Amino acid sequence: MNKNWLDRFAQVMGRFVPDAITACVMLLVLLFAIALALGNSLSKTMEAYYQGLWMLLPFTMQMTLIITLSAVLASTPFFRKAVVTLSRIPKTTNQVVAAGVLMTAIASYLYWGLGLTLGPIIAVYFAREAERKGIRIDFLFFLAVIWAANAVWQFGFSASAPLLVATPGHFLEKTIGVLPLSTTIWSAAAIIHEIVFTAALIGAGCWLMPREGRPISHFPGTSKLTEEAETEKEESLTESQRMERNSIFPVALCVMLAGWLYFHFIAQRKSLDINSLNTILLLLTFLLHRNAHRFTQALQKAVLSAWPVIVIYHLYAGVAGLIQYTNVGEKLAGVVVSISTPLTFPLLTAIIGSVFAIFIPSSGGQWAIQGFVTSKAAMEVGVSVQRGILAMSVGDHMGNLTSPFWYVIIAGIAHVDFRSFFGYGLLFAAIWFVIGAVVFTFAPC
Repeated sequence: MNKNWLDRFAQVMGRFVPDAITACVMLLVLLFAIALALGNSLSKTMEAYYQGLWMLLPFTMQMTLIITLSAVLASTPFFRKAVVTLSRIPKTTNQVVAAGVLMTAIASYLYWGLGLTLGPIIAVYFAREAERKGIRIDFLFFLAVIWAANAVWQFGFSASAPLLVATPGHFLEKTIGVLPLSTTIWSAAAIIHEIVFTAALIGAGCWLMPREGRPISHFPGTSKLTEEAETEKEESLTESQRMERNSIFPVALCVMLAGWLYFHFIAQRKSLDINSLNTILLLLTFLLHRNAHRFTQALQKAVLSAWPVIVIYHLYAGVAGLIQYTNVGEKLAGVVVSISTPLTFPLLTAIIGSVFAIFIPSSGGQWAIQGFVTSKAAMEVGVSVQRGILAMSVGDHMGNLTSPFWYVIIAGIAHVDFRSFFGYGLLFAAIWFVIGAVVFTFAPC
């Protein structure tokens, strides 16, 4: 295939980008050296690493459930049929890109985990239907476009930092108060960003689609994802197998889960959080799979998509400990405040957020570490705390789009090597960052 500059760039990046664990170890060594260079003693630096290494144990399990249950939900007949039906509508390459991006963006805006796991499935089915119709689609490039569309969750219903600061009793309430969602994810700036980025992503995806694409049939492991599951013969089932396929038991569990949600939201008047999101996901997966057998069959496949989280989050936690429990974070914040103005603050905050996002695997965790510094700096510089939160979110997802971590998860779902489309993702990371820096510098929020 004659490769253009974009293909060559993607190939070069794929050759030099290590896997997520190797990259994390490299970052750990680098940050350890920086901490020592900034005057932290060896014992203090090691103590910071000690405090950090296992501090994300509960969060790791929560994130594992989010990714796994989202994958189980995405594999339900309801979502599968919706994806298949919509994949048959586009008639041209541009229509395939636009429809795939919009569907992924909507799912991600509703819930980031759903967009994360449904995105690769959208890419697979849309690419398969495109090949059947003779529509030119490069699957790896298309997968990168779809993955980039997941970015809109940063200002959607599951936006971590905005949800946290909108909850009474959050850890920064005495400093910044409670900030309603109308001033963060539903501000004019956030809405403008979502629209402009989505439009720019569709435009870039249509314009840069490789002319001699690699259809999905070039990836046998990926093509198998579209194969229909075989229907078991009813007469061959034992009594226990019939019970597993009975819908009565999932309905009973759904009633109990609905009761938990009632107690959480109505009786105790608590807000949306990770545990309630996982409860909603668990309820929906049983409700839409309709029996325990289908649920467990989907679960066995879905859990493979969450394997990187189980160990690597703890490696990231050790790195986060070096930031949180040494003076590295404070030194960095002091530099930002000293060189910031109302015009440069959003850009600098986004840059710092990008760096932190490489070390810290979660938006909520990043806000817990960076939130106080960002809020105080925003007030000292003379801009709204909301502007700081939204700018930090731009940096947060810049880290997601430039770190191998999430690419590995997407690649695991799509059954490809993450290096094969990582380079394309860097292009969309640049588009995300530039639009975010401009919008949250000048748009009202």
